[in-house]
Amino acid sequence: MRNLPAIVLVVAAIAIPFLFGSNGYVMGLMVSGLIVAGVALAWALLGNLGGMVSFGHAAFFGVGAYTSALLAAKSGLPVPLSLLCGGLGAALCSLVMLPALRLSGPYFALAILAYAHIFKILATEATSLTGGSAGLARFPTLPTIAGIDFSSRVGSYCLLVVMVAACAFLYLAVKRSHIGTALRAMAESEDATRVVGVNATLLKAWMLVLSAFITGLFGAMNAHIINFLEPDYAFSGNWSILPIIAAIFGGYRTILGPVAGAMLIYLFDQVIAKELVPVGHQILLGVLLAGMILVAPSGLFGLLAGKRKAPKPEAVHAAA
Repeated sequence: MRNLPAIVLVVAAIAIPFLFGSNGYVMGLMVSGLIVAGVALAWALLGNLGGMVSFGHAAFFGVGAYTSALLAAKSGLPVPLSLLCGGLGAALCSLVMLPALRLSGPYFALAILAYAHIFKILATEATSLTGGSAGLARFPTLPTIAGIDFSSRVGSYCLLVVMVAACAFLYLAVKRSHIGTALRAMAESEDATRVVGVNATLLKAWMLVLSAFITGLFGAMNAHIINFLEPDYAFSGNWSILPIIAAIFGGYRTILGPVAGAMLIYLFDQVIAKELVPVGHQILLGVLLAGMILVAPSGLFGLLAGKRKAPKPEAVHAAA
């Protein structure tokens, strides 16, 4: 049954609050897993449709988090609007990275990584605005709307499920649009698409901005959920690496693959890997990913669909 994985994911998403709603630890894991899933979906959007592998999505995550937190704390902007501004702030910061579009492959990936470090340094040095390395703690949490407390674990979970689903539908809409068709043609031969009048640079720029917006939105959500920010956390390399591992493990050329991959990878890391290897447990993620690439290069969803086609070289670079 072709839609079986999607049905399983939907049923699981609905069932979890009923089964574990009273268990704060489990719901906390689910919330964090959905944050990673949102960023993994944004990374896959850029890597699959845009054809660009990024090692620096932590830049968008951190900028979105700080933009939303600062607007809510210092200007009194309602949290729902500040969340949207977090996404817009990350999208604006991606415009600074547009010169990197002249690069390709690992050179583009490393350039975006460099930008992430620059934004982290700026957040650390701007002590009067961000609190510097001491962090930022006094800003509003998620509000209560229509009797639903979104600052609770169950409320945050439900909101994140809706956000991940909305981003997945947006991904699908772009993929099926004429823009998606042009992007797929560009992936086959960028020179050929230029000949017929397709502006490849503009399309790549749009994908970068959209991916940054989605990542910034989830960064903002994470900030208001944990209610604390400091540069080493907001711009941590984990926000770049975990989504890459999740997307490739689940199947970054599918829409649901990054979501399922994120939940499985995050739960494996927190529940199993940390117990087995308390220090340096991330090495087990590398082993798990390497095993998946050897068994099914197209990821978990490719394995379920019986596909064993090897990924593009960019995916191999990302896995490394």
